[in-house]
Amino acid sequence: VNPPMIVVPHGGPHSVYDTKYIPSYAFLCGYGGYAILYVNYRGSMGFGQDAIESLPGNAGQLDVEDVVYATRKVAASGKVDQERIAICGGSHGGFLTTHCIGQYPELFRAAATRNPVTNIASMVTATDIPDWCYVEGLGMKYDWTKFRPPTQEEISSMWAASPVAHIHRVRTPTLVALGMSDQRVPPSQGLEYYYSLRSMGLDTKLLVYESDDHAIDRVMSEADHWVNVKQWFDKYL
Repeated sequence: VNPPMIVVPHGGPHSVYDTKYIPSYAFLCGYGGYAILYVNYRGSMGFGQDAIESLPGNAGQLDVEDVVYATRKVAASGKVDQERIAICGGSHGGFLTTHCIGQYPELFRAAATRNPVTNIASMVTATDIPDWCYVEGLGMKYDWTKFRPPTQEEISSMWAASPVAHIHRVRTPTLVALGMSDQRVPPSQGLEYYYSLRSMGLDTKLLVYESDDHAIDRVMSEADHWVNVKQWFDKYL
């Protein structure tokens, strides 16, 4: 019997998955019996400067296309159960997780996300990385010495590049985990998404870690989070 698969886009976005051991996903593989697909989408490191610079201004498009392409390619390989596919990611990986379940609602049967970017327009003045919102969301340069709020046109473009632009299409049961001390991706991002899903009548669950920040890596919090992720996927896959 082919195993169900969990698709895992990394955060960053300008980072990379290599071959190192990652305990959380080894846990899902070893104790859950899940196949794990790491995706290095366009914008990832290790593929040249042009690949990195192709993503700014195209976040939510090129990276989503690559995640979906990799998912479908492996699903068609005969090595996994193509009817039981989930997606899991944090930070920019959470941005992609929530994008994917909105843009491709038929592809993923379950989702788990932690500290996800869901609405760039409402994040830009609340985050410690406003440059991410302008550079990745709009493809603009950013000058740290000249702070200003976004213009009306920029807000509109940020919203259009965000997962919330597709939330009305979501049908996937979704777990949302938040570090309430996160200054990088404010917890309001995940709360906005969670309450929207709940108001739509979708299966969703919120995990709140009051003393954790962006990583959710305090020992008890990390353990609780990944046990809940496994239970979520066990239930829906």
